[in-house]
Amino acid sequence: MSGMTVANRPRLVAYHRDGVPAAVRGRGGASAVALRQPTRPAAGNGRGSAPAAGNTRRGASARIGTGLGLLLAALALLLGPATPAHAHAVLVSSSPVADSVLSAPPTEVVLTFSETVRHVPGKIRVIGPDGSRVDRGEPTLNGAVVTIPVDPGGPRGTYLVTYRVISADSHPVAGAYTYSVGAPSPPPTDTGADRVDPAVGVAVRVAKYLGYAGLLLLIGPVLVLTLLWPRRLDRTGPARLLWTGIGLIALSTVAALWLQVPYTAGGGLFAVSGAAFGDVLGSTFGAALLVRLGILAAVAILVRPVVTGQAGRADQILLVVLGVVGLITWPVAGHPAASPVPAVSVVVDAVHLAGMAVWLGGLVMLGVFLLRRATERELDAILPVWSRWATLAVSALLLAGLVQALIEVGTVNALVSTTYGRLLIAKILLFALVIAVAAYSRRLVQRRLLADGWAEPEEEDVRDEPVGEDLPEEPVAEDVSDEPVAEEDTPKHGDPGSTLGTVRTRRAVWAELAITAVVLAFSAILVQTPPARSAEEYADGGTAGYYSATLTSSLYSLQVEVDPARVGSNSIHLYAYTLDNKPMPVVEWRATAALPDQGIEPIEIPLLPLTDNHVTGEISLPRPGSWQLRFTLRTSDIDQATVTSTVPIT
Repeated sequence: MSGMTVANRPRLVAYHRDGVPAAVRGRGGASAVALRQPTRPAAGNGRGSAPAAGNTRRGASARIGTGLGLLLAALALLLGPATPAHAHAVLVSSSPVADSVLSAPPTEVVLTFSETVRHVPGKIRVIGPDGSRVDRGEPTLNGAVVTIPVDPGGPRGTYLVTYRVISADSHPVAGAYTYSVGAPSPPPTDTGADRVDPAVGVAVRVAKYLGYAGLLLLIGPVLVLTLLWPRRLDRTGPARLLWTGIGLIALSTVAALWLQVPYTAGGGLFAVSGAAFGDVLGSTFGAALLVRLGILAAVAILVRPVVTGQAGRADQILLVVLGVVGLITWPVAGHPAASPVPAVSVVVDAVHLAGMAVWLGGLVMLGVFLLRRATERELDAILPVWSRWATLAVSALLLAGLVQALIEVGTVNALVSTTYGRLLIAKILLFALVIAVAAYSRRLVQRRLLADGWAEPEEEDVRDEPVGEDLPEEPVAEDVSDEPVAEEDTPKHGDPGSTLGTVRTRRAVWAELAITAVVLAFSAILVQTPPARSAEEYADGGTAGYYSATLTSSLYSLQVEVDPARVGSNSIHLYAYTLDNKPMPVVEWRATAALPDQGIEPIEIPLLPLTDNHVTGEISLPRPGSWQLRFTLRTSDIDQATVTSTVPIT
């Protein structure tokens, strides 16, 4: 017996059965030190538990109010008015060229996009001057090139080409342009075009948010129940949280499959046909989500031993493998699959999701259960382990986020001048705030350990302490039963609410969770926003070869986009919004372009309505210079207003 250390004494087994989690037993010194700590006064300062309990009650209202306020901010981000939709892929060229005048009708129309696209059945049309369709048969898709056969015997006049395709990252790409044969005529309208209900876009974002929430509510409980949960505590609450996470992921996945039909093809929430739904299931997006549902079903079976505390090593390994494969289904169905380096982007995004789920899921378990139910002695063993896990998870988040930013943003200019970049900056600022709160939590844990004498030299001394038969017997709980102990049977001195340090730790955890609820909302929006690298090249204003501005009158706010803002053919898109940034129906649109300093009088711009608040037009600008674009919008029988913008054409 002379060679035994305190870490090996039978008393350690008794303590484990009284609550020490399995994950902290491997470091014998730490557990032994926790065992030998003298019982502290209830308040940690010798004055009883009343002050800390009072602080808890007084802080409850402020904590709940702060959390609700930040959650409402997250919902406001998700449910806010939709902005003009952009996808990852864009139309980079066409034949015939937009706004061109041909001497004879073409036999085909060719559209070239910036990346591979998929066909939406019935959504690529060519309309003749008389309003009838002149496209013949289904279009042919070859990667990024779409070829539309047309009737070569069509009449003279202006033709309208409308299209809706799906980019490689599963987002829809819609647009229209005109060309003429012989001479221009009033442009036709596409009466068969389906408008996307704004509720669909909101529902897509909400579904993604629920999926992220479900992911952390699944991974957090599984991880803590497997490695950190004290055996004496009841598992009912964490089990409910775990099943809620599985339910949210399943609901989010099914909703995403359903919403993908109206999101890509147009229409309302219930504009879903069997054929269109089958096309979604047959796509990469649909296959990834079906795999996710299959993995979720397998996980639902394998987590039962985790819930009951009987999971073996084989169960744990299978859960890890399924978890990794399941995480990959998120990036495969989003932007990373269409990045310049898809393999790297998919892996990095999966690491990013895993770090988020481990960190936030663990915080939920700490805030909801462990900091309320575990004794001080159990927390002394749990918190250092969790602190190391959180550090690793946050490090993975930061590293993966940095790599993602380098891939998806590309340049500093894209970071500050694109919607994606600005959202990323906002997310980074919120994340920095969360890191500050997490650092405060870590300091609280370190202070707790120093106060308890957890310094490494002492730990080594304890491990080296000999144990013999003549060693005085220490008081040890006689009941070493494996049966869980009800929460009300926990010793009062072990109540985490009885120390001010634990109360502060709990507050910090809830602050982290509240702020990260908003961070998740930004993440849900980011995955629906085109990456900055493509937005800078093709879409966002302020960059060479593109112009974008928002003009405001007393009646409306008008977003103007001119592409490519160079001499020759240019596409113009106009989006009308109310002054509180909601889509605004317009009764009549008029637009002109002039170059007064070079004697070019106003040229009428033909406009084609795509929705009640969005029109597009094509105009050929023959000279470089500062063109004056004038827009008049009539919003009712008596209300109209005119706005003007100066567009530099190079």
